[in-house]
Amino acid sequence: MGKPTGFLEYARVDRPAVPARERISGFGEFHTEPGAEARTEQGARCMNCGVPFCQSDYGCPLHNLIPEWNDEISARNMEYALRRLLKTNDFPEFTGRVCPALCENACVCSLYGEAVTIRDNELAVIENAWASGMMKPEPPLVRTGKRVAVVGSGPAGLAAAQQLNRRGHSVTVYERDDRPGGLLMYGIPNMKLDKAVILRRIAKMEEEGIRFVCGTSVGKDISPKELKAEYDAVILCCGARRERSLGVDTAGVRGVGPALEYLSAATRSLLDGAGNSLDARGLRVVVVGNGDTATDCVATALRQGAASVTQLVRKPKREKSERIWPYPADGEKTDYGQEEAAALFGCDPRRYGTTVRKVVADEDGSLSSLIVLTDGTEQEIGADLLLTATGFSGAEPETAAAFGLETDERGLLGDERYRTADPKVFACGDMRRGASLVVWAIAEGRACARIVDRELEGYTNL
Repeated sequence: MGKPTGFLEYARVDRPAVPARERISGFGEFHTEPGAEARTEQGARCMNCGVPFCQSDYGCPLHNLIPEWNDEISARNMEYALRRLLKTNDFPEFTGRVCPALCENACVCSLYGEAVTIRDNELAVIENAWASGMMKPEPPLVRTGKRVAVVGSGPAGLAAAQQLNRRGHSVTVYERDDRPGGLLMYGIPNMKLDKAVILRRIAKMEEEGIRFVCGTSVGKDISPKELKAEYDAVILCCGARRERSLGVDTAGVRGVGPALEYLSAATRSLLDGAGNSLDARGLRVVVVGNGDTATDCVATALRQGAASVTQLVRKPKREKSERIWPYPADGEKTDYGQEEAAALFGCDPRRYGTTVRKVVADEDGSLSSLIVLTDGTEQEIGADLLLTATGFSGAEPETAAAFGLETDERGLLGDERYRTADPKVFACGDMRRGASLVVWAIAEGRACARIVDRELEGYTNL
């Protein structure tokens, strides 16, 4: 390690955030980098443990070489830090922004103090590399002559495509939306992941030889038969976007919509400069759910100028319990969206132990209120826009059905070896694993690429 006593001498310093009331005026990212000297000290806090749990199964699904690149950061050797980082993670600029940092929960420093700023350090390394010109295209020197189609351009599809292209296979990525990126593009709001960051990476991948075909739905615009005839292997990375039902009748009521539809519309409006049919400006917004997507809806509604935002959480509030390392402490966390709502309206927007029993519409069919049950007491609350962030129940069935494949009882596709019933078709990411984290999707894409490469070449060096 760069400084054996660094974890004793330096305190943890997170990336500074713009104050909540200021940042809700726009959709820009709101964290800043504290500077090279501060980052050097944060890298020096890494203890270089004998058993680095941060990169174990308890910490990072990608098994990032965290102590190694922290050591390079502490030595101010950002080029070598980048080499170690990219060895295991294809897209640190994504995980450095949106990953919940499981690695920090497993950091040995956090046993008796505060964890190393692993996620911030990771982001500092990759952004320094982009800014200094180190992120140059790396097309393969030799092509294998094998062709692979990747269906879906979320983090799993992008990781699989990048790995297979680096191996020398010719890769084409099919995306049904107008821009690549999947949920990175249209499921995560811009203030968490600026879309220019995604497009910057896509441009580099195109320079390396990967072809992106957007606005094309496999099964509608191009048939599975055509894909299988043209390509040596097909990888399905279509996500797990089938939303769970709210459990109440909302048919014919305007002002009720799925969270992802709302977030997608907000991003499209931002990128295209067009109007937004789901704009929350001046509306009483109610968000159902307690995950990251619900938080993103709260934060987006605030930036659009909602008159009020209420977040309904089905489960009772969990009090913070004693932590069992290497897991995080159990209990409710206050994320950026709740912090912003509290700053604007003076209180946390969450109402725990609350379920929606009925939606009430006015004479023209627009949502006017909700009948909710809170701790056994029924009451009515005003609402103009209801957003449901109730989780996902598996992959949308259309693509699998088009390939003649059946999903399992969880609505997922693919076995533990990323194979399907069709020997030419593979599946990975949320479509195989279920809705999960971006870091897990990248790990899935990398692992699936190894299987496909071995199938095509008889061995793999990925």
